Amino acid sequence: MSEDIDTGQPARRTRTIRRNVLLTFLGIFLIALVASGAFIFNLANSYDTKTQKIEHAFPDETLRPAKPTEGPASNAMNILLLGSDSRGDAVDLAEEGVPSDQRSDTMMWVHIPADRKNIYMMSIMRDTWVDIPGFGEAKINAAMAFGGVPLVVQTLEGMFNNRIDHVAVVDFQGFKEITDALGGVSVDVPIPFTSTHGNYTFAAGPQMMTGDQALGFVRERYAFADGDYQRVRNQQIFLKSVMNTILTPATLTNPIKVTNLATKVSPYISVDKGLDAATIGALAVSLRDVRGPDVKAFTLPTLGTGTSADGQSIVLRDDAAITAIGDALKSDSLGSYLASAGLK
Repeated sequence: MSEDIDTGQPARRTRTIRRNVLLTFLGIFLIALVASGAFIFNLANSYDTKTQKIEHAFPDETLRPAKPTEGPASNAMNILLLGSDSRGDAVDLAEEGVPSDQRSDTMMWVHIPADRKNIYMMSIMRDTWVDIPGFGEAKINAAMAFGGVPLVVQTLEGMFNNRIDHVAVVDFQGFKEITDALGGVSVDVPIPFTSTHGNYTFAAGPQMMTGDQALGFVRERYAFADGDYQRVRNQQIFLKSVMNTILTPATLTNPIKVTNLATKVSPYISVDKGLDAATIGALAVSLRDVRGPDVKAFTLPTLGTGTSADGQSIVLRDDAAITAIGDALKSDSLGSYLASAGLK
């Protein structure tokens, strides 16, 4: 110690060594940053060029609820996820906001709270009997046929009195591509069945699925006593399984797997113009601590099934639940609502 005090030489040598070590690590960091920057640029470019853009995703601004400007809900995000059977003229017309014969077989309201600690996925039964603006009461999946994506958004925003920030339409073929890009997905099958799509037999319990099997799994409804209810549950189970696979270091730190995933899946996704790579990237960074168990999936409560005045088999909406969920979205307290309502 006295030598340090008297001459200062060892102290200077120590500082020099520390500085060199620091500069070495800084150099490594900068090299990694440049490399990762090129990787991120290529990934973003692939997403932006391969995804199809929905030119008219939203209704006229005068028909929409206002986005909160203060409080937690102002920083929360709501994304409408729609599933379609195949790409084609009907889907393209629906995305342009004009009538078509396209109906949305899968409908999920994805809520990402301001604290970014969870992702909530609310499935909405496609036969739910609702009021479609300008058309009166009908099954909610008819909104796509009546007025395309903007009318679906307007219908849902009117139901929950909350604003949808972004829209994504996913072709069912995308489920297959996601699964194959990940090298298969392990899914815990709740009920054994044989699918009419591909004639695949699924035993109860965890099993690794290929893309073709996954497609048969998420599309099936005829094999179940409660039909579309179980299909919706299976779709939730599959998406959570995908999340469990993606939100792991083995996937997130593998540039080849991430690039392969984005490249293969992007052509099967249509998004509003605001849901670009920059928005996705910022969202991904904010959700960096979210893992599979933090993804919560549930189905909008209903009052069971019934028959409409014109003889259609329908799902009866639960207005009390819709109001409560709308209030929870507005106060960014959906997690508390799910806990109190016993939903999961």
